[in-house]
Amino acid sequence: MLLVANWKAYIGDITKARTLFALSKRLAHTSPVTIVLAPPAPLLGALSIKNTSAVHFAAQDVSMATGGAVTGELTAQTFATVGASYAIVGHSERRTGGDTNASVAEKLAHALAQGLTPILCVGEHERDTEGHYLGVVREQVTSAFTPLTTKERKQVVIAYEPVWAINKTAALAIAPHDLAEMVLYIRKVLSELLVGRNASHTHIIYGGSIEPENARSLAATSGVDGFIVGHASTDPLSFKEIVKALS
Repeated sequence: MLLVANWKAYIGDITKARTLFALSKRLAHTSPVTIVLAPPAPLLGALSIKNTSAVHFAAQDVSMATGGAVTGELTAQTFATVGASYAIVGHSERRTGGDTNASVAEKLAHALAQGLTPILCVGEHERDTEGHYLGVVREQVTSAFTPLTTKERKQVVIAYEPVWAINKTAALAIAPHDLAEMVLYIRKVLSELLVGRNASHTHIIYGGSIEPENARSLAATSGVDGFIVGHASTDPLSFKEIVKALS
């Protein structure tokens, strides 16, 4: 199981960041779950330096730029240099802020070029009864994969995060059977983009109101390979319980 803790901007001080990192190291030592922390950029550099634990780090986003006169941009190379091994690309909050399928594809390519494992976020804003939302997800996956080589496509992790399920309670988030159907659908789309059985080897994780109450049931019955967790990952007790549920 892959568990990505997206701290977003919830954590703003180094003391709490170090506390969560210390907890993650202890959990990673005793659990089969692969833990990936995605702190705000300055905290990532502060935590990842000289990291010898089993905990991995991810950029919350990478720039479309690769360097030069672009004040304030954070390139994939910068994140790779300071110790990140993953990069979240196309998160729904970034798409809402202006990221398009084209810019997501470009960021994905930059992450791969720097040896980062991209976590490609896809998902619909709402579900309609006609199934048009499936086309949204197909387009997001296809547009991101099309420019990539076969080797690059095999390195991408897919994070399904339907916008309508975010900031809900566990009871109102996605049902296990609905998630299972979407996982199968994404694998069908991947089978058209990857050769042979590679589609079945791609990690598909889920994000959207993951809490200790629903992590176990979703993991057990939906076919997902893990989760990307937002606010709950910044609460030590909740995060510990989610790891326990997946173990």
